[in-house]
Amino acid sequence: MDIQKLFRKSKSSIPTPVPNTNVPSSSVESPLALTLAENRKWIEQQLANCSDICYLPRFFGADLQYGALVVYCDSLINDKDLIYLKDVLQDLVFQEAGFEAATIDLNKLKSFFENQGVSSRNVTIIDQLPIAEHNILLGQVVIFFEQWNKALSFNALNLETRQITAPTNEPVVRGPQEATVENLKINLGLLRNRLKSANFKIEKFVASGETQTEIAIGYLDGAVNPKTLTEFKKRFDKAIQEEILEVAYIEELIEDSTYSPFPQYRHTERTDTAVAALLDGKIIVITSGSPSIMICPGLFIEFFQSSEDYYIRSLYSSLIRLLRLFAFIMALTLPSLYIAISTFHSELIPTVLLLAILDTREGIPFPAFIEALLMEFFFEIMREAGIRLPKPVGSAVSIVGALVIGQAAIEAKIASPIMVIIVALTGIASFSLPNYNMAISLRILRFPLMILAATIGGFGFMIGFLFIFLHLVSLRSLGQPYLTPWAPLKMSQLKDGFIRAPLKFLLRSPRNRHRHNSYKK
Repeated sequence: MDIQKLFRKSKSSIPTPVPNTNVPSSSVESPLALTLAENRKWIEQQLANCSDICYLPRFFGADLQYGALVVYCDSLINDKDLIYLKDVLQDLVFQEAGFEAATIDLNKLKSFFENQGVSSRNVTIIDQLPIAEHNILLGQVVIFFEQWNKALSFNALNLETRQITAPTNEPVVRGPQEATVENLKINLGLLRNRLKSANFKIEKFVASGETQTEIAIGYLDGAVNPKTLTEFKKRFDKAIQEEILEVAYIEELIEDSTYSPFPQYRHTERTDTAVAALLDGKIIVITSGSPSIMICPGLFIEFFQSSEDYYIRSLYSSLIRLLRLFAFIMALTLPSLYIAISTFHSELIPTVLLLAILDTREGIPFPAFIEALLMEFFFEIMREAGIRLPKPVGSAVSIVGALVIGQAAIEAKIASPIMVIIVALTGIASFSLPNYNMAISLRILRFPLMILAATIGGFGFMIGFLFIFLHLVSLRSLGQPYLTPWAPLKMSQLKDGFIRAPLKFLLRSPRNRHRHNSYKK
């Protein structure tokens, strides 16, 4: 029997165990022995030097003549006071009227569980040692019996997990205050609670390698494009052959352009955003141990949209989206525009403003490019420091640091007041974007534009801007054009671009990319 193929994929709510890939290929097909000593020896060899693995010999029967061995991982189970064998045997006592625990023998136990007797626990029967080993590492309790070449395995995983709280990375003024956590089962339950549809399909996988990370993909049948889903699964099947610790690993392994500065997939911790994406025909990916949900494909316009845009009036959300677009352009181009105009095209500056700029730059030993480069470098350091420092002091240190360094740089004639203002406005503009990954791309692209502007002025700035635009036009996300609905132009999808039409003009999904019935077979 091909265990790898059988236990590779599961669509059930409980992850299907898979054998440990460290087991030698010669022992993958390793059936349980009839004696406890042989089974324990095999498990101890595979889990050598694992001090958190517990082996508890037990006996049962009228004269305690039947032996058993309870094995579990102590670090994965909180309910350590429970006598697991007694809990299993009580199922037989309660099943048969007049049954006494002392009269239970091995044959009755085998008959009860092999015939799927009613049990208070979700007990499964396993007959392979590699599966028993892997179940132990999943947080299950495995019970071996003397003179029975099968074992009982039931889930006892009980790790402490973070409580469901408000989103920290995507705060909103109006809307649901519910964020995902690091528990895959809880996250899937939150999504299923919001999308009570039989068309919401969830497929579970287990990644290869040492991590054995549980991964779930979800999509809405009838809304997702079959070609996009096929392409995604083709890339995904290759990605899960690698070590996967977080959903970002999958993102980099399946994206179209690895070296593009622009993100090609979105990430969210909001369940309402994920459900809206499913209604829109997107595919979501969730991994155990991570609160992040990856949404793919991702289009350029979607990185400027927030879930709150659909909870306020269309006029307000349209104005906010236009403001975000202006902030994006300003964060990308403001330093390079200042360098190009002040260095090469000073005639474009009004005389009064030009005199004011020259007056503030008097005594500055550096050209505008070096001045901007230094200030941007210091600002990036303060931004990173504010992120890495503990929350109670992080914001205070970054704000005080910016004020102190800015004022000290002006007084020391290292930077002019106008440059400090430009760098500060650029940083504030990048903070206004709702997606952090898009803000990072601006931080990367800002410096090449500054170099081009300092080298050949406005002409260099236009060349750099043109190259960015050409890259955006050629970029794909799961094969879909990145600049949809503008390139190619799709008039029906412009209702939910930088201008959001009232909901009554949108179709069944609030994001309105296509009709849901368009892909149904």
